Amino acid sequence: MSTTASAPGGSGSTRRQLLARTGALGVSIAFVGDVTELFTGTAAARNMGHSGYGPLIPDPNGLLDLPKGFSYRVLSREGDELRSGEGKVPSHHDGMAAFAGRSGRVHLVRNHENRQSAALGVPTVKGLTYDPEGKGGCTALTLDRRNHVLSERVGIAGTAVNCAGGPTPWGTWLTCEETEDKAGTNGYTKDHGFIFEVDPDDPHRTGAVPLTAMGRFQHEAVAIDPQRGVVYETEDAFERPFGLFYRFLPERPKGGLGSLRAGGRLQAMRVPGVPDLSTIQETGTSFDRIEWVDVPDPLAAETPIRFQDFGPKGITHAQKLEGCYWGGRSVYFVSSFARRSDGSAADHYGQIWRYDPAERRLTLVIVFGPDTDVQLPGESPDNICLAPSGGLMVCEDGNGAQHVFGVTRRGEVYAMARNAQNINTPEDPEWGEFAGVTFSPDGDTMYVNCYDPGTTFAVTGPWRR
Repeated sequence: MSTTASAPGGSGSTRRQLLARTGALGVSIAFVGDVTELFTGTAAARNMGHSGYGPLIPDPNGLLDLPKGFSYRVLSREGDELRSGEGKVPSHHDGMAAFAGRSGRVHLVRNHENRQSAALGVPTVKGLTYDPEGKGGCTALTLDRRNHVLSERVGIAGTAVNCAGGPTPWGTWLTCEETEDKAGTNGYTKDHGFIFEVDPDDPHRTGAVPLTAMGRFQHEAVAIDPQRGVVYETEDAFERPFGLFYRFLPERPKGGLGSLRAGGRLQAMRVPGVPDLSTIQETGTSFDRIEWVDVPDPLAAETPIRFQDFGPKGITHAQKLEGCYWGGRSVYFVSSFARRSDGSAADHYGQIWRYDPAERRLTLVIVFGPDTDVQLPGESPDNICLAPSGGLMVCEDGNGAQHVFGVTRRGEVYAMARNAQNINTPEDPEWGEFAGVTFSPDGDTMYVNCYDPGTTFAVTGPWRR
């Protein structure tokens, strides 16, 4: 769980401050003056404009608080038996994506961010296990039109700390290991820190093959430019020097199942004159002529990538680089927070950046921050996705009660969901963060995970109101 830093400096005259009250917790954001382009070219742009769905209603079952008119179904919980009979549902539900299946079915692929200490690792399955000593991996669910679970099975096993990832344009899931542990460390028998491809319909088609050319580092999330085939990757490094923002130029940019195994070139982003993105505080600040520098050793055989020599101009770092997605003609990525006390050059409570590859332009689009309620400090944005009728959905990863927040194109913030699972257990102050928010292909269902205790929800209601 993350904590917040001391308040950043003044907001500046070009900022528009917006505040949404959600019971005990308030949240504020600063938006660039015109944020229309954030959603241009997406299905979300057609139905935007509302300012939320009303206050959250306490759930009598003590699981998930939602606005009036919305309901949830628990699809899967940690410790339940997998329907495949392969073992129990693993711990630590994290990144997730939904894919269209046959006859209206939906395939969900769900990460399990398991370290060696996890209570329930992903069961090892022949043909789907990378390192038999790894407890991480993915599970795959198939749902019918009414969100009844038809099957639940292992997607990949024997990996480590599978945090987020991203969907491919050809309908597979890229799962990311958020670790740099090598063989012989923490009991592992193979090097970790890779991306793996998972077929949500038939995981045996993809197996457990690391995409080594895409780099070995503390991966968080990925997003693919559907026109150029370029893969963008975030790195959530836990200590200085913090993570980098990468792009992978595949040898087979037209894509397709298994195409990323053909290799390619890994590069890191350099913003000239900006060694640390946390120093940029004004929404709307843009940088042209962004540079991309070849990574000297993508496999980090001796030195982690972020420590490697990128030449006299250096490279650009940022703390807590997490969520990443493609929208319109740009890639968006999240820095959840930055703290001087951790070694960042400045403090902030969350940023969303946009990179336009056609213009080679990087823009700070959103800055998050706390309100005056000091008992429950400000949020840290983590996983993000586009919603069919509400712009962005943002998973909170901070202290106290955890929320899924919606953000409209007009910059209005509203609470969409609140984790109620520990509300009556004051002796246990930890609240399970939200993760993996995603929507069904038809836009009628929001799927989201509670990290701990691992729970996957399907939320339905008047999304297109």
